[in-house]
Amino acid sequence: MSRKSIKIKKTYIIRSATEEDISRIAEILVFAKRMKYRSIFKDDVYAFGELQVLSVAEKYIENGFINNMFLYDDGIIKGLIRIDKDEILELYVDHFFQGQGIGSELIEYAKENFQVSFLWTIEKNTDAIRFYEAHGFHLTDNRKLEEGTTEYIVMMRK
Repeated sequence: MSRKSIKIKKTYIIRSATEEDISRIAEILVFAKRMKYRSIFKDDVYAFGELQVLSVAEKYIENGFINNMFLYDDGIIKGLIRIDKDEILELYVDHFFQGQGIGSELIEYAKENFQVSFLWTIEKNTDAIRFYEAHGFHLTDNRKLEEGTTEYIVMMRK
């Protein structure tokens, strides 16, 4: 008896964040920022002292950041994008789910549903720059110091 392999397409939604999502949002943000930025900023006091899930969660609720955040959710929240008017402020995918097209789904969602036209990214984050270029953004000559650091951020436009 032979078995047929059936591919089941996983379903997902991109939806608005709620306060009930805040612990997962903070977990993604803290882990992703530690993984990506620790080697750039070389600031363990910040990465493991100030950057904590509870304080990030409190900050995001207190400042209303979740009000303009959208989540990739297929039963597990795997990524997020935060938008303000025409700017993409943040785009993070949980480290364990990177490479599965989640970031692409989120950025395309933003492009289709909002008038996003620019974003800032850390100049040394070449992976992010390549990703954004693959989605129609290009580097501009605008660059500035990331507040409180010696690293530059660069503007990318659609």
